[in-house]
Amino acid sequence: MWIEYCCPQCHATCRQDSIESTDILSCQKCKLIVRIAPQSIGNDRLTRCLVCPSAELFVRKNFPQKLGVWIVTAGLAGSCVAWAWHELIATFAILFATALVDVVLYMVVPNCLACYRCQARYGGVESHGTFTGFNLETHERHRQFLARSESLAGSKKL
Repeated sequence: MWIEYCCPQCHATCRQDSIESTDILSCQKCKLIVRIAPQSIGNDRLTRCLVCPSAELFVRKNFPQKLGVWIVTAGLAGSCVAWAWHELIATFAILFATALVDVVLYMVVPNCLACYRCQARYGGVESHGTFTGFNLETHERHRQFLARSESLAGSKKL
């Protein structure tokens, strides 16, 4: 199992492999050590986030979203050009090819777990049975909590 997370202190992206066999996470840049709570990984299953105290994780594809947006945008642009040239068959061929690429990527790319609160990602997790897909309400609750926390921290500096 591996983890990719943002260091709470220096905000560098950190990646650590074999997290089930260690009890600490360490940042390679600032050397911050985050202790893993013993109950976080039970029976080789993740029960909560290792970086923050959140137990709310969701299942997502381990694929860069920006690349997915570029693939769809390129398909849309290509079909618009074909449509402008009055190539009806080419227009729909490009759209169907883009959809086919999307389906193939969906089938091939493995799942990973992500934390709503700190956006840490966990790969190589065997079972996602206890966690579900993305929930906008849960995400919004964590986003608003973070915004309020930053607002309070900013007002204390004044």
